[in-house]
Amino acid sequence: MDEPNWLTADQIEDWKALVALTLALPAALDRQLKRDSCVTSFEYHVMAALSESPGRSLPMSVLATLASGSMSRVSHVVARLEQSGWVERQSSQLTGCRTEAHLTDAGWSKVQQTAPGHVEEARRLVVDVLTPDELGALGAAARKIVQVADPRLAPRLSGADPSS
Repeated sequence: MDEPNWLTADQIEDWKALVALTLALPAALDRQLKRDSCVTSFEYHVMAALSESPGRSLPMSVLATLASGSMSRVSHVVARLEQSGWVERQSSQLTGCRTEAHLTDAGWSKVQQTAPGHVEEARRLVVDVLTPDELGALGAAARKIVQVADPRLAPRLSGADPSS
């Protein structure tokens, strides 16, 4: 049995920093969204994905991919968002067989009310802490990692159509 290709001391330090980032940043963003807008980060990202889509609608399966959630999780979240009047389910206008989630006008208003605080927190935690070159390098590194970790998300990061 071959010996694992262990990380160097410097790689271990960078790896620990990356793991700490992946734990601390989502938790901080979630706290802000819950405190200021009474939505979870996952709920906000579901509504944001819908708000960025043509007709503010996406098939549930595409929404699950974009939100990095299982169909079951997205279905439960969409049900909660439906209760608030922010999302509704509809049959696909193209095929009639697929169920789509649609962001309602009230949901669009909720996204518009929530986005400024979320952007401010993203700036406070990341954008304003880094130089433009550091932010660019972080973004490029993140895209490379996502391409390997979950290639289904990569097109969304390159500006491709999320519904394809």
